[in-house]
Amino acid sequence: MFSRRTRPISGAFTLIELLVVIAIIAVIISILLPSLAGARKEAQAIKVAASIRSVGQGVTQYTTGKQDMFPPSYVYGRSEDGLDWRKEDQRTSNPTPANGYVHWSQALFEGGLTPEDAFASPVATNGGAPRTNPGQRQDNWEPGQVNDLGQTGPADRPIDRQVSRIAFGGNAAIFPRNKFNTSDQRQNRLVRGSAIDSSAKGASGVILATEFYDNGDGWTSLSDSRVGGENLIKSHRPITPFLGRSSGLDVFNERDRLGIASFIYPHVDQLRTKGQLERDGGRDLLGNGAETNLDAVGRQHKGDTAHFVFVDGHVGRMKVQQTVKDRLWGDRFWSISGNTDVDLRINQD
Repeated sequence: MFSRRTRPISGAFTLIELLVVIAIIAVIISILLPSLAGARKEAQAIKVAASIRSVGQGVTQYTTGKQDMFPPSYVYGRSEDGLDWRKEDQRTSNPTPANGYVHWSQALFEGGLTPEDAFASPVATNGGAPRTNPGQRQDNWEPGQVNDLGQTGPADRPIDRQVSRIAFGGNAAIFPRNKFNTSDQRQNRLVRGSAIDSSAKGASGVILATEFYDNGDGWTSLSDSRVGGENLIKSHRPITPFLGRSSGLDVFNERDRLGIASFIYPHVDQLRTKGQLERDGGRDLLGNGAETNLDAVGRQHKGDTAHFVFVDGHVGRMKVQQTVKDRLWGDRFWSISGNTDVDLRINQD
């Protein structure tokens, strides 16, 4: 009998089959990657929304325990440690620079109202901007950063009473700066929650805080351009949403005229887009050299949007341009003395 030689059956792929499989996998990955990246960014956005909501809730609890008063954005400390401050020290410049700043975030954190990590953001460089005076730990400093005493690295003093990294800035119309005792025409004052409640839009229609714009360059977006080429980061400052009717960003020297609203919203066209900020470098957005401090509002999320927490605690996500169109920063400069009216008719589209 003739024997039949059978061809062995192999379970191995041929080279062509293997290449086909690899090509199919590559196509699937190329299809899925944008979706996965988008899902990751949306998950980060949800985390930011939860964090800024927690911050808003902390402020509400703070005002409840402080006779309806919002905290100041920052003040000059009475000493090198602690939260105490004196009105007589709150001048145009710090009479004792070694005492550093006392920031509203520390009042919430130390009071157990808001955890420190709620002030950080997963989409911000190193979680957020550093303190102006970061203190002893190297990881709390940004490369090239200089503190108020001109030091360029870890130092025992000064150290700000502020969370180590902060991604959010407050509405300067609600969180006053340090100027409670100055020779300027206007001074700052603490704001009552009832003043916001009785405003035209009420607590649900006025922004309390939002995300800072991060230019990805060591937080020079919040630096002070007056200090040569050094990076003096002013993360303790609030975001001033209004312009003086005649003085622009120099709101403390805005004339107090009887019967005429002192402040106006910037025109939407004055706000730079994310692309414009990227081309310009996006530096010194909280200083008087900017056209409007609203350029310091974040544009990190889909559609160049940022999260905003309102005085009543709810959170919304939108473009900063929309907040100007809808007049969501308020109808008064509550934290400043004199005529605080905002003319809502000026700079309308």
